[in-house]
Amino acid sequence: MVRRPGKGYRYGRWRGGPDPLAPPYDLGSAVDEIGDSVLGGSGVREALRELLRRGMDGRRGLDELRRSVRDRLRQARTAGRMDGTLQEVRELLDRALEAERRALFPDPDDAARLAEAELDALPQDTAGAVRALKDYPFRSAEAQQAYDQIQDLLRREVLDSSFANMKQALQNATEQDMQAVKDMVADLSQLLDAHNRGEDTDEQFREFMEKHGQFFPDDPQSVDELVDSLARRAAAQERMMAGLSPEQRAELSELMAQTMSDLGLASEMAHLQDALRQARPDLPWGQRGQVPDGEQALGLGDATSAVAELADLEALSNQLSQGYAGASLADVDEELLEQALGREAVDDLAALRQMERELERQGYLNRSDGKLELSPKAVRRLGATALRRVFATLDATGRGEHDVADAGAAGELTGGSREWQFGDEQPLDVVRTVRNAVLRTAGEPHAVSSPPTTPTGHRRVRIAVEDFEVVETERRTGAAVALLVDLSYSMALRGTWGAAKSTAMALHSLVTTRFPQDAIQIIGFSSTAQVLRPETLAELSVDTLQGTNLQHGLMLARRFLAQHRDAEPVVLVVTDGEPTAHLEDDGTPYFCWPPMPETIAKTVAEVERVARSGATLNVFALDPEPGLVHFVHDITARAGGRVFTPDSDRLGEYVVADYLRTRRGRRSR
Repeated sequence: MVRRPGKGYRYGRWRGGPDPLAPPYDLGSAVDEIGDSVLGGSGVREALRELLRRGMDGRRGLDELRRSVRDRLRQARTAGRMDGTLQEVRELLDRALEAERRALFPDPDDAARLAEAELDALPQDTAGAVRALKDYPFRSAEAQQAYDQIQDLLRREVLDSSFANMKQALQNATEQDMQAVKDMVADLSQLLDAHNRGEDTDEQFREFMEKHGQFFPDDPQSVDELVDSLARRAAAQERMMAGLSPEQRAELSELMAQTMSDLGLASEMAHLQDALRQARPDLPWGQRGQVPDGEQALGLGDATSAVAELADLEALSNQLSQGYAGASLADVDEELLEQALGREAVDDLAALRQMERELERQGYLNRSDGKLELSPKAVRRLGATALRRVFATLDATGRGEHDVADAGAAGELTGGSREWQFGDEQPLDVVRTVRNAVLRTAGEPHAVSSPPTTPTGHRRVRIAVEDFEVVETERRTGAAVALLVDLSYSMALRGTWGAAKSTAMALHSLVTTRFPQDAIQIIGFSSTAQVLRPETLAELSVDTLQGTNLQHGLMLARRFLAQHRDAEPVVLVVTDGEPTAHLEDDGTPYFCWPPMPETIAKTVAEVERVARSGATLNVFALDPEPGLVHFVHDITARAGGRVFTPDSDRLGEYVVADYLRTRRGRRSR
């Protein structure tokens, strides 16, 4: 929409970015995938991280992006050797010396012999020989040309190692060109000093780029971009030098120092290096890292670029791994990612970031004090997901309708009606109520003060309390379900914890959504027992403390059932081991393996209390160990319940099916 002065508005295709009228980001599959991991036993943060690593909806995840970066990294490691400039200088030096000796050999003059002696006395190291020949009067034009090539090569390569693409810019450079470089370095030092002092350098930066922009083909748009580019290259130069052998490093360092001194830039470049360190102390200055090691010899500038690329790829790989404390998708450098893998990779990353933002914006994830948690909305969806899995394998036809004969306030209509009684909440049978009033008043004389008909000629009907009737419905008893889930560490060791968590959430979803007249409480027990909210259960891990305190779990279950005395009591226990812990008289948990008689006795006593409350106690034993099987058969016999020994992948099916069967209740029979 564009406003036209004096002419109203003109509407057209939106071209300002993402479509503001596009439908909301569909997170259904994302939440389901997180749910898969959470219900399998993972934490929320780990589940989200796993989803981001895998990717979805045709978008690459972090793992695939990182594999592509690692492939690029392997290629970059074979870019070439670091000693290319040193090798080229040596070759030019040998050519110069050989040409000079050829020119001196036929000359019988003593001066020629002295010159030969001077050449023979040159230092063995390349840097020393180049320095010693600085003022040598070459007789051979070929030798002089080779030596001049050394000087030109060093000037271009040394500057190229600090400023990218300088080698091409200074090819066949004149004195005027070199003076422009000196002016640029001086102005750059002043700009960086002002930036490091915290001054406003926007205007100074614009003037600098207008004057020296030809030296920066990457066209930085701010001081920060300029500093980042130069600092990364300076750090890569140090890293490249650290990757050379000590002899190579010493010779190349001396050649670079000689060149900077000859250019009159030694102090300026040293100051510039210090300013860049101060601006970006976070970079790996002077650290030895990976350097290319290929067959092709690289010049000093190309070697620095290759090392910088390696450093960038290593940093990008680390960012994509998200394997460090406080990792975030915001850490991934989009510019580096685009340079390495292209624009599509940036789009894939943007999709992952959008998904992560939308999970919070649409209320599926909550972040509190840096901790990521599932919202109640997400927990409800996870419960529904778990329940769908159960019903995918469970034929629930005809189950769950534990009807009783007496009429009640809920259920299907029976077709009958009865006289209204005080406290009834059933709907009124209007037809029978009016009929009762008509029949009752048919033979009564009408009072003078109350006309028998309305102005339209219809007869008035007076309704009394005794006329009211209510419709009868089938009443369904509510159930109070206590699900006890073993949280002991053995559940994780046997790989059954994920199935137990999924089962608990599925049952909770079933009760709260399909049977709202029922009540459910989930109780986890290990060394002690605790009541678990669905939000807590979703993110809960098994307890590393030792102990299976079923006694305490049954105590909490009895308290819950006592709050719902009019409901059908149901107790379901999921465990993989016989009791190994109990509460002492003072409430202190006591653990012992193998189980001591006192633990068994206290647990059995609690089972009998549950049985006396009229509850059905069914146990789902996840381990066929004989001691457990014998124990659970004993306690279910005392409580009139049953024992199930399902595989962990069918636990949900067994528990839900048993709940649907048990909730009919003995009161309905």
